[in-house]
Amino acid sequence: MAAMKPRTGDGPLEVTKEGRGLVMRVPLEGGGRLVVELNAEEAKALETALSGVTS
Repeated sequence: MAAMKPRTGDGPLEVTKEGRGLVMRVPLEGGGRLVVELNAEEAKALETALSGVTS
């Protein structure tokens, strides 16, 4: 039996290409990760939305 390890949200934001889509893993406060699958169109829309907020 594998050792049980606590899941933590510590770590960087990760984006990986899996198949035709992109998988984004966002660390959350209190532990865990939010996992979102995006296609290229959705990723571009997210980039546009975030660039307007951070500028």
